[in-house]
Amino acid sequence: MSKNKIAKYDSNTNDRKVSEQVIYDTDNSAKLQLHEEKLDISKKWIKTGEVAIHKEVITEEKTITIPVIHEELIIEKKVLDAENPDQTGGHTEIIRIPISEERIEVIKHPTVLEDVAIYKRQFQETRPITETLKKEKVHVETTGNPEVVDKNTEK
Repeated sequence: MSKNKIAKYDSNTNDRKVSEQVIYDTDNSAKLQLHEEKLDISKKWIKTGEVAIHKEVITEEKTITIPVIHEELIIEKKVLDAENPDQTGGHTEIIRIPISEERIEVIKHPTVLEDVAIYKRQFQETRPITETLKKEKVHVETTGNPEVVDKNTEK
């Protein structure tokens, strides 16, 4: 003769409609199951933001004034005076003189302006979590003079 009185459980409110589950055995004894809620805590990573990093190229036109040197050839002619006999004339000499100038040569080369370090750091902090847990305890109510023996307090 086994009778079960099964508790109905409402999962939306975590409440028991009937707070006990009694299992009757054939030897006129009964067992009562007590329940207790325990916490199972887990953590998961969630995306809280996003950072996009890119380089921007800025074009700038610069005008720089640079002094340059160039050569000029100056030719002086002297008119010979016929009245002055000590000057010799009549003979022509050709002199070739190279003429040069400085030219500007522009060479562009990249240089490091600054180093940008990008990294993530993790910080550990402790956060308190408060949760209400339910625990069932047995209460024995007697009427009349029954003898109740508690095995947990017996020695």
